[in-house]
Amino acid sequence: MNAPGWTRRGAALAGALMLAACAQKGPGPMYLWEAFPRQQYDTLLREAGSPEAQIAALEAHAEKARGAQAALPPGWRAHLGMLKLSAGNPDEARRLWEGEKIAFPESAPYMDRLLQRLNAPAAPAPVKSENPA
Repeated sequence: MNAPGWTRRGAALAGALMLAACAQKGPGPMYLWEAFPRQQYDTLLREAGSPEAQIAALEAHAEKARGAQAALPPGWRAHLGMLKLSAGNPDEARRLWEGEKIAFPESAPYMDRLLQRLNAPAAPAPVKSENPA
């Protein structure tokens, strides 16, 4: 047995193992976008389904993101909050908008405006006169 030959073979094997470890798939995308941008666009065009159907699609998106260990994209919570509000759930909208501020601090000015509107007392309805003038 030649000791230097074994040393070269061991070094070659160690090098091959290190290269194989480096060749592992790198991290995936930061956010799971999928159909979310299209859904927002369809909502703006008023071509999307009912708020309830859109909410169900977004909640399925969240489940898929959790399964893929991917983050929800910017605006996802804000959009779901708008849908929850339109479906009559202001408390859930508030929770989602607060979550958007935490996940994306740069969204705070817009989320704060939405929260202010949500917290503002409703304006009283104008009183109609019984006597037409």
